[in-house]
Amino acid sequence: QVQLVESGGGLVQAGGSLRLSCAASGRTFSSDVVAWFRQAPGKEREFVARIRWSGDSLYYLDSVKGRFTISTDNAKNTVYLQMNSLKPEDTAVYYCAAGVRTSTSTRSYDYWGQGTQVTVSS
Repeated sequence: QVQLVESGGGLVQAGGSLRLSCAASGRTFSSDVVAWFRQAPGKEREFVARIRWSGDSLYYLDSVKGRFTISTDNAKNTVYLQMNSLKPEDTAVYYCAAGVRTSTSTRSYDYWGQGTQVTVSS
């Protein structure tokens, strides 16, 4: 079992920045890939970014490339999502997920956090 706890969400004005954290515990070695997803009201959950704990296999949603950066801190078992130049359309609940495949599908991830709300005002 892997437990994931997100933090760092909040309210920010357009153009601002936030850094989300995902603290992992449990059998993290069994789930090598960590990803961020988001879900806006009335919409399906969508992939945002992924990374391996080793730091490679980075991949981003096209609309966040150049604005968001995913990274890991293995000493802290924590994955970060640095979000810059935020836009109102980035407003959503952001979820951390862990799995064994480098996939953009929610079905490929076995473990999920509870989510953290990000609201970007215009």
